[in-house]
Amino acid sequence: MSRYTRKSEILASSVISSTNQALATLMDIWDGLGIKEEMRLQRIEEVKKHIEELFNRMIHEEREMKDRIEKSIQFCIKQVKTLCHDLSIEEYKADENMTILQIERDLRVRLELLSKQKNERMEELRILQQQDQALCSDLCVTPYYIPSGSIPSLVQLEELKEHIKVQTEEKRKRLQVFSALRAEIRQCLNEMGRQPENSLEQDAICDDEESFFLTPENIKALTVLKAQLELKKEALMSTLNAVKEKVNSLWDLLQVTQEERDSYQKISETSIYDELKMWESELARLEELKMANLKQVILKIREELKDYWDKCFYSDEQRKEFSPYYCDDFTEDLLGQHDEEVVKMKMFYEKCKLILDAVAKWETNWTQFVILEKKACDPNRFSNRGGTLLKEEKERAKLQKLLSKLEEELKSRIDLWEAEQGREFLIKGSKFMDYVATQWEMWKQQKEREKQDRTNKKEETTPFKTPIKRPAGACTQGTPSSKNRKLNGTTNSTMSRTNTTHPGVNLTTGKVPLPTIKTPLKSRDTPVRTPLQDNNKQTVAFSSQPGSYSEFKEEISKKSSKNAIFNSTINENL
Repeated sequence: MSRYTRKSEILASSVISSTNQALATLMDIWDGLGIKEEMRLQRIEEVKKHIEELFNRMIHEEREMKDRIEKSIQFCIKQVKTLCHDLSIEEYKADENMTILQIERDLRVRLELLSKQKNERMEELRILQQQDQALCSDLCVTPYYIPSGSIPSLVQLEELKEHIKVQTEEKRKRLQVFSALRAEIRQCLNEMGRQPENSLEQDAICDDEESFFLTPENIKALTVLKAQLELKKEALMSTLNAVKEKVNSLWDLLQVTQEERDSYQKISETSIYDELKMWESELARLEELKMANLKQVILKIREELKDYWDKCFYSDEQRKEFSPYYCDDFTEDLLGQHDEEVVKMKMFYEKCKLILDAVAKWETNWTQFVILEKKACDPNRFSNRGGTLLKEEKERAKLQKLLSKLEEELKSRIDLWEAEQGREFLIKGSKFMDYVATQWEMWKQQKEREKQDRTNKKEETTPFKTPIKRPAGACTQGTPSSKNRKLNGTTNSTMSRTNTTHPGVNLTTGKVPLPTIKTPLKSRDTPVRTPLQDNNKQTVAFSSQPGSYSEFKEEISKKSSKNAIFNSTINENL
């Protein structure tokens, strides 16, 4: 710095020296010319004046330059401070060792950099706001707020970018939902065979996705529209199925050929609406044909009605309540009454199908149980071989358990049904448990009658003979010899003589008739017990008669102390 100062001082000294030299030269010239002192003063005054004007002008210009620089510095400082604040960066501080010109130049450079950074941020903000505005317009949401005219900070720009990213993902999801809904709505409309009826349906199937605002309300409206169309489609399908069911019923009634039916069943690739119109046309044709064949149709309906009566276990009294069934005046009114009754029975059957199926299962197992019981009472059953008796006994025990289980389940189901419906559930005109008790009672009575008939038949066919007294110490049983066992005729005669010594012995079979125990029948006023419990008691009462192969084997293996006739299958040495 001192070096630059010395150069300027030397230059200033040279200016003074030059000035003095110039004045001296002027003095010499003025002396040579003989110019007077007054003229010299005037001329020197002019020189001084020119010099002073020059210096003053230069000083003024330099001062103006200094003021301008100082103002520029103040302005730049202010601008840089403002930009630093707006850009959210640290404020600029000038170096104290720098001159005014250096400070001014540094501030100008700093201001240019900050201005450029400001412009870049504003341009980035403009682009991001355009993207955000477009997304928010499609989604109908509020754009990310940044005060207009302000310079966004780096944090604000990052938040705006994140907001755009979120809205872009949201638009993608909504667009995906919209595309799926649009495809389903379009498919539903095509399947139903109808065109869009309102602006929402038109917008929903429009190919231009940008024309539809992906707002939550619009998405919800599309969801509701899809549900409504599906309900309409289901209603059309329900109507179509109902018409098809009526047509199939009329086909069965009118005995339409299978070829004609197949021609309708094979129709495909058509809308539900067109298919419904086709089936309705066929239904109308069949209705006209039905009216022309009332008698045959009514008779066919009566067969169907009888089938439902059988499935629902209707008694004769319940069937007679529908008097049109027995009318022979085949009119359209009679046909309508039959149709209503069939619909009523069908609805009742469908409502009680589980109970009725269980009752039918009980009936089937009851029939099988009765058959096995009859076989158990058949005297010829002991001639069977191969373990048939044991199999039948196991099957009978299994059926007893199954019947008991079915009765308990049906009782609980029927009680629940009666509580819900507020009326009795009847099987062939009676409550189920009363019906079951009646079946068991009828079976017991039948069993008793058959047993009594067998006893009476034996008494009628067996002649009474006075027994011959045997000597003391004689064997109580005529043991046939081996020869008698080989010869049929001799065996029969020996058995006949043996039987004459014991009253009540069957002459044909050589067996003592089993005693008969009569069981008093219960009246309807007697409290109803579980039928299987009564059956078990009866089994104990009739224990004198073998009920199974094991019991039979046990009976013939016993050795009596007196008045017993040994079976021919027992060893003589016993």
